[in-house]
Amino acid sequence: MRYSYFKPYVRVADRHKNAAKLVEKLAKKGRKISPVKLSSKKIATTFWGKAWCDHLESYSDYANRLPRGRTYVRNGSVIDLQIAPGKITAMVSGSEVYEIEIAIKPTDKAKWQAIKTQCAGKVASMIELLQGKLSGGVMEIITHREEGLFPSPKEISMECSCPDGAYMCKHLAAVLYGVGARLDEQPEIFFTLRQVDHTELIDQAGSVDAITRTGGKGKQTISADQLADVFGIEMDTTTPVQPASEAAEPKTAKAKSAKAKRAPKKRRSPDKV
Repeated sequence: MRYSYFKPYVRVADRHKNAAKLVEKLAKKGRKISPVKLSSKKIATTFWGKAWCDHLESYSDYANRLPRGRTYVRNGSVIDLQIAPGKITAMVSGSEVYEIEIAIKPTDKAKWQAIKTQCAGKVASMIELLQGKLSGGVMEIITHREEGLFPSPKEISMECSCPDGAYMCKHLAAVLYGVGARLDEQPEIFFTLRQVDHTELIDQAGSVDAITRTGGKGKQTISADQLADVFGIEMDTTTPVQPASEAAEPKTAKAKSAKAKRAPKKRRSPDKV
């Protein structure tokens, strides 16, 4: 029979103090820490975050440990969460700080191709995709339990440094919920995690030029500033694009032309009238 050793209970406030000391120590060594911080009691509020959490909760394999995981992520116990292609690493504050590693297999190529085929022409822009403003048909394709983009338990392998021998301990559950919270802020990292190029889902009509240019009457457009807010990037809008006709004209000829326009007309001499 297997017995697991559990350390004495440590109050949440004391856990946070110990975790803060560790984070400070790691920061001095140059390690970038990215904790999960919730702005409300809800773990996820956007399409991608909620879809991730709903998908997790659809599996009975995880049912027993998910409630404790929700408690841990809500009280700020996930003190670091890093997401890379096919990999999640994290630190969770418990009786001590535990190290987490979660590996997720790449999306099956045939499945990804099928998703792209079914979504062809149905996702107009990157903004629609990342904000989850999709048609019911597209959402059903992407979030389908077996054929969608979200990983199944058999595609996920997890390790935690805690002494709990369960397949999913509360620390692992907290990290998985933390991913849902992180997708609220950075939905694009879902595709990074699943190792697919989300731009392949976008209809060509939804290019940056198409969604930022001025539309006709009654058409909604988005400014470059708004676009920058959505993607979290800075866009240079101060330098106008030089027309091709001007770019092709030699500088010397252009300067002469300008000089000729500025030169005053010569007056005719009276004795020549």
